[in-house]
Order: sequence, then structure tokens, then C-alpha cells
Amino acid sequence: MSSYRTVVVGTDGSEPSLRAVARAGAVASDSEARLVIVCAYYPMPTREVERASDELGDEAFQVVGSAPAEATLRDAVDVARRAGAHAVDTSAAVGAPIGVLLDAAEQEAADLLVVGSRGLNTLKGRILGSVPSEVSRRAECDVLVVRTTR
Repeated sequence: MSSYRTVVVGTDGSEPSLRAVARAGAVASDSEARLVIVCAYYPMPTREVERASDELGDEAFQVVGSAPAEATLRDAVDVARRAGAHAVDTSAAVGAPIGVLLDAAEQEAADLLVVGSRGLNTLKGRILGSVPSEVSRRAECDVLVVRTTR
């Protein structure tokens, strides 16, 4: 049995990131840890918000602000619970994924931070640095990089 008490995992709603969520859910289940699923997002520019309001009227809330991130988190909670996680919390935060994940791990006093491997082998990832490599380098807790490309 692992000694992890709090596990943080990031998702953007993509299939690879949901594979990382599933693994984090399984780890949280095995160690009876609390799982915190995090989604970083950027707010829509004012012009796009106005356009959404014009086109969607009262339904614009579904695509404005944190609503898309919250929808992503709801889907991720389902994935985590299917993997066995019991205590699951979520957090949608404005900002770049690396900063949001590291902040969440610190704020939640995480023992483990889980990220997917996507980006580790791309040219862009090698030149600019990928989320998994930067998180692994900068995190104060254990980091599990889940192989999500197959």
C-alpha cells in the first residue's frame, strides 16, 4: 500500500489526459488518497464572449468563462470514479497548465502529481519544454508520468 494521502492530476479533456486521470484514480484508490483533478484554462477574449452571447443568448454560459473547464472536470470525475477513486475534488484555474498544476500541488499539499506523457517526444516539447518535463523538474512532490501515447 502506498503512503500517498493527496494525489493531484491535470486534464484538458483529451483522451491522453483522461488516461492519466484513470491512472491517478487507481493510485488514489489503492492508497485511499484524496484525488484532486485540475483543469487549466484561459478566459475567452471579450469579442468572443460578446459573439457567444449574441449567437447563443441565455445558453452562452455553456461556452464562456470556466464552464468548458467545469464540463471537462465533470467528465474526468466520472473516469476517476470508474478507476476506483472515492474522495474526488476538482479545480478549474485560469493560467498555463504548468503553473496551475504546480500551484495546485502546493496548495493541496500533494504527495503525488500525475501528468500524461503527451509532448515528451515532440519537437516542440524538446525545444520549448513540455508539461510533463517541466512539472517533473519543478514539483516538490513525487511525479508520476503516465504513458498516454500508444
